This record gives sequence, structure tokens and C-alpha cells, in this order.
Amino acid sequence: MSVLGERLAGVLGRGALEQAPDVAQAVLRSDRFRLEREGDWKRLERIVAEIERGRLRKVSDEDLLALPALYRMAASSLSIARKTSLDEDLAVWLESLTRRAWFVVYGPRAGLWRWLRGFLGGGWGAAVRGLGPDILIALAVMVAGTLVGWLLVASDPNWYYALAPSGDERVPGASRAVLERTLFGNADQPALSVFAAMLFSNNAQVSILAFALGFAFGVPTLLLLLHNTAMLGALLWLYHGQGLTFELVGWLSVHGTTELFAILLAGAAGLHVGRAMAFPGGVAVLDAAAVAGRRAALVMTGVVLMLIVAALLEAFARQLLGATAPRLIVGGFMLVFWIGYLFVWRRGR
Repeated sequence: MSVLGERLAGVLGRGALEQAPDVAQAVLRSDRFRLEREGDWKRLERIVAEIERGRLRKVSDEDLLALPALYRMAASSLSIARKTSLDEDLAVWLESLTRRAWFVVYGPRAGLWRWLRGFLGGGWGAAVRGLGPDILIALAVMVAGTLVGWLLVASDPNWYYALAPSGDERVPGASRAVLERTLFGNADQPALSVFAAMLFSNNAQVSILAFALGFAFGVPTLLLLLHNTAMLGALLWLYHGQGLTFELVGWLSVHGTTELFAILLAGAAGLHVGRAMAFPGGVAVLDAAAVAGRRAALVMTGVVLMLIVAALLEAFARQLLGATAPRLIVGGFMLVFWIGYLFVWRRGR
């Protein structure tokens, strides 16, 4: 070591001079890292910039096909740059590039209003029609649940207390006048908006639970549908005993055609996910569940809208319509509307 080197070693410490080659090697590795990959980074940046400016047509097919691979390469380079403490400016630039590329590759393709137009303009209906077999299964279970509820309370009225909510005057043994009073005479009921919010919350919980339980191969969803419609069967039996079946159907139809339809779709969405997991076909279970989940989530978005409509109908229209005939007209119209909109109408026909 030279005299100058010896003096520097004495002042700075011999370790500082020994680390100098390591620093040089790190700089050299950083330069090589950049030179080996910079061409791909620049190509990715150019593609992303063109797409961000709305010039997708100017991007060649070759560049579009290479875009996902270029994005993954840039993300991998960013990970390496962070772990090996390469050039900090390079890591910051790569982070910005990968963030922009992520939105181009995986980000939403349309804004909120454009998505909403597509959703209401046929996307929701197409997703619902994709649940065809599951809707039929859910419908059969709901019909069976109604029959089970009726038969249970018909054989033993004590079943009514297990199926229907407690603390209500609608109980076995109630007179016709008492039951009739629950169906009519509520036009001046106060705080209907609060009542609507409560009904929406309850129905939304049932629907979301029916959908969420579908992951367990759909079995809990079927049981939930069975239980909720058994309550309906018990209520029908109670009013039928006093000759008020027609009046009860009218009372229920105002909101029930929308509400039960929403619960039917929620149950079908849960069954769709469960059936995809139980019978994935030739794909992996997670892949099948992901595809079914995206379709079911679209259906559930519409279910929430239906429940809002049902809550408004139950809190306002049903209370303000004091006769059975207009209630049946409103309920029948809503049923025809939902069937026509979701199953018959096709955009562009």
C-alpha cells in the first residue's frame, strides 16, 4: 500500500478502503441490471403512455400481446431493485411504471356511468340468465319450504311459534277481526321511511347470507331458503283458517313479488358458486369458483336494487293501498316487469 494509502487508512480506518471495491461492484451490477432490461422497460412505458392517451389503435398487435409479459418483467425488476438496494432513483421510476402498467393491464375498462349503463342495459339480465339451473333449484326449494311450513303447523300448531316471529298478534287462535286488522287500516302509519329502512336491512341480511353461504357447496343456502319460506307457509296456513287467504296474498304481493324474487336470485347466486366448487369440471376449483363468483356478484348487485324497491313498496305502497285488488295489480305488475326485464328483454333486439 502506498504512503498516501497508509495515511488514509490511519485516519479513516483500513475497513473504509477495503469496502471501496464493494461499492464499485454494486455500481457495476446496477449498471448491468439497467442495461440488460432497460429496452423492455422503455417499450412498456411507450405502450402504457399510448394507452393512457387513448391511442390504443396506434399500439401494434405485437405490443398488446407482449404487454402482460412486459408488466410482469417490470414488477420482477422492481422487486429485485428493492431487495438488492440498487439505484434508489431506478426503484422509484420502476414503481411508478409498474403502477401505471397495472391499471392498464388489470384496471377497470370503463367509468362508473358507462358500467352502470351496461349493467342496466343487459349485463344484469345476462348474468341472471347464466344462473338458469341454480334458479330452478332455488325455486323448487322455496316452494317445498312453503309446503313444509304449511304441513308442519297444520299437523301441530305449536310449530307456528318455532317458525314465525314471536311477540305478534298473528298467532294460532287469533280471530278473523284481529288478522284482518293486520292487513288493512294502516294508511296513517307514521314513520314509514324508518320502517322501509328496517325492512331493507332485514331482507338484505337474508339475501347476502344466502349468497355468502354458497361457498359450502350450497348446502347452507338451501337450508336458509327452506327455513325462510317455511315461515311463509305457516303464515298462509294461519290466514287460510280464517278465510283470508286471498287478502293475505294481495297484502304480500305488493312487495313480495319483488322481495321473494330478490331472495330467489340471491339463493341461486350462492348455489351457483357452491355448484362450481363441487363440480368444477375440467378446471381448478379456485378458477371455477372465481368465474362463478364474478357472475354471482353481478347478480347480487341487482339484488340490492330489488331489495330497495321492495322496501319502498312494503313501507309505502302496501300501506297506502287499502284494498286487495290494487295491491294485486301492483304486485302482478312488478312480477311481470322483473321476469320480462331479466329473462325476456335483450338489448339490441
